[in-house]
Amino acid sequence: MQKVSSYHQQLINRISPIVEKLFKGNSLYQVKLNQQEMSQMLVELFGQFSPEEMTEIKDDDLTDRIDSILILEAVSGTLNDLTPEQIAIFDAVVEGRPIR
Repeated sequence: MQKVSSYHQQLINRISPIVEKLFKGNSLYQVKLNQQEMSQMLVELFGQFSPEEMTEIKDDDLTDRIDSILILEAVSGTLNDLTPEQIAIFDAVVEGRPIR
């Protein structure tokens, strides 16, 4: 049990500073996401890797992976924020129809 909690703490110590840095540099993340919730979700997600696998992931690669996940999380609900008129415009553009 001690190993699990120690590994969990190692993940927190490695992931949290990356998330903090990415949030500071991206206003979309600051508006759309909760930094604490994202850190917790990422720790759980990367906790599926073994300690050996996580050691193999270089910091730059881990940062890129986390950034990609945050982008997906930030834009995943974007269409829900659109008005019906904006959705109609979006649909027209996607389908290649003229916008009315």
